[in-house]
This record gives sequence, C-alpha cells and structure tokens, in this order.
Amino acid sequence: MRDEWFIRGKVPMTKSEVRAVSISRLELAPDSVLWDVGAGTGSVSVEASFLLPEGQVYAVEKNPQAVELIRRNREKFGRDNLTVVPGDAPGALGQLPDPTHVFLGGSGGRMGEILDLAMGRNPRVRVVINTISLESLGEAVSWLERRKISGEIVSLQTARGRRAGRYHLMEGQNPVYVIAFGGEESPWAEEFS
Repeated sequence: MRDEWFIRGKVPMTKSEVRAVSISRLELAPDSVLWDVGAGTGSVSVEASFLLPEGQVYAVEKNPQAVELIRRNREKFGRDNLTVVPGDAPGALGQLPDPTHVFLGGSGGRMGEILDLAMGRNPRVRVVINTISLESLGEAVSWLERRKISGEIVSLQTARGRRAGRYHLMEGQNPVYVIAFGGEESPWAEEFS
C-alpha cells in the first residue's frame, strides 16, 4: 500500500518498502492473531489486516496521538478485524488473545519483557522486529542468543526518487534492521527444499 494513502500526522510510520518485507517475514495465515506492538500510524496493522479475512490484528500503542491516527486509518480503510489497544506494552497485552504472530515496531525500552510475554503465551509465535538503532538491534540479538533461538536479520536500505528541478535524485532512507524468528514450519516447505 502506498504511504500517501495513510493519514499520517507527526507519528513515525513504517514505510511501504519496509512494510512489504516485514509483512512477508511475518508469514501470516488467513486466521492469524497478530499483535502489532508500537503500532504508530497503524500502517502495518492496516495492511496486514487485509491478509487476515478470518483473523484479527491488535494494534497496541501508548502515544495518544498515534492511537487516534490508528483509529482514523482503521476507519478510512474499513478494517473491522483491527482492534486498537491504547496503552504501554507489555501491560496492555495482558487481556489480548494469545498471538500467532507479533510485529514489534516499538518497545519503549521493554523489548525483552514483550518478547518473553509473547513466547510465554505461545512458544511457537512468529515474531518480526523492526529496529533502526544499533542498540535495539543488539538488544534483540542478545535476547535471541540468551534463549538459543536462531533468527534471521536483514539490513534493509532503500532510496526514493525525488525531483530537483529538471533532474531526478535518489534520496536515501534510514536503514532498518528486520529480525524474524519462530513460527510454524510451512506445510509446503519440504516440496521446495
């Protein structure tokens, strides 16, 4: 989905190129239960909700301005399978159904606690984490190493074209680290390996 389709405000948003990779790495099924923690504008929640005709997305966000943006984007796109959950994680996650998938776009410095809770609720949960800082990347890698979990890490760097007079220039976007782990093995994985 195009970034300009979303109502944005001043809240950070996962850009379309990163969303595409992150949602692909989630490996969602039609009946998945997705927790989008640190949901920002709700761009991941909204786009993922289209892939879950029998599933549910829970967009968890502590910033009141972002909560309002998620609600507005939910309404704009008519996503009845997207529930907005205001509050801090991990506390706001307590009453949610067990996740099959977790997208962690922001953790408020509580990444380990959020991951521990998700894994405690479903040891086979599929998790995708987006980070832009090396400190958060290090925190994710340390968490995986302590638990002897093997994850995939992708460094995604994109550039977008923009006009400068009669020329077109490429403008680099911030690099994003996409960390993915867990989940069920695909029923058709053996056919293609």
